[in-house]
Amino acid sequence: MDVRIFDSIEELDKEVARLIIGAVKENPSVVLGLSTGNSPVGVYKNLIADHQQNGTPYGQVTTFNLDEYAGLDGESPQSYRYFMNEQLFDHLDIDKAKTHVPSGIGDLEENCREYEQKIQAAGGISIQLIGIGTNGHIAFNEPGTPFDSLTHVAELSQATIDSNAKYFPSPDDIPLRAVSMGIQSIMNAHTVYMVAFGKSKAKAIKEMIEGPVTTALPASVLQRHPSVYVFLDREAASLLSS
Repeated sequence: MDVRIFDSIEELDKEVARLIIGAVKENPSVVLGLSTGNSPVGVYKNLIADHQQNGTPYGQVTTFNLDEYAGLDGESPQSYRYFMNEQLFDHLDIDKAKTHVPSGIGDLEENCREYEQKIQAAGGISIQLIGIGTNGHIAFNEPGTPFDSLTHVAELSQATIDSNAKYFPSPDDIPLRAVSMGIQSIMNAHTVYMVAFGKSKAKAIKEMIEGPVTTALPASVLQRHPSVYVFLDREAASLLSS
């Protein structure tokens, strides 16, 4: 696990974006795994700025997102498809047909099976961008999720529901389930980039890097991945022993 600590979130975002841009230039048909939430927004802004200034092409890139809320379609402002279009895809020359977000509508179990099949058909994910929850979850793999899980319907913990409440107009609108890549789905990626910043992530980061590998802290399984890069600001790294 390669841990890199930055003096500012801006520097962190620029470095992660630089690496992704380099991967796209090296392989224009690269398969990227993407995430939502606060963690990747700065990275996406840098990707957009580079595309506008330098013309890095995304026409052949394929993307797979980690998750989507159950019951929300892509037209809902709270959906992750909407988020990705607004925060990234609408600003690149990417083919929307090559951008994949799990479907939270219809037969969810079938959606999960089809999503895994699409990832396999694309040749697997080259770089998977992820964040980490304060309870150590990755994607919507809450504590207790088996390490061998593939894309599945996840029941959200109360901590996750509470942290997501700010994105919804009322508590009754917050989904209780999501379609999520599983832990094994993430582990199958060739390389994983984790972005985390702020004091609220410090405890989970310490346990992920220095604690035991346990389903009680899903992100700890990344200790077993051969190519993981963890990008932290000094607050998120503040509890690390070294």
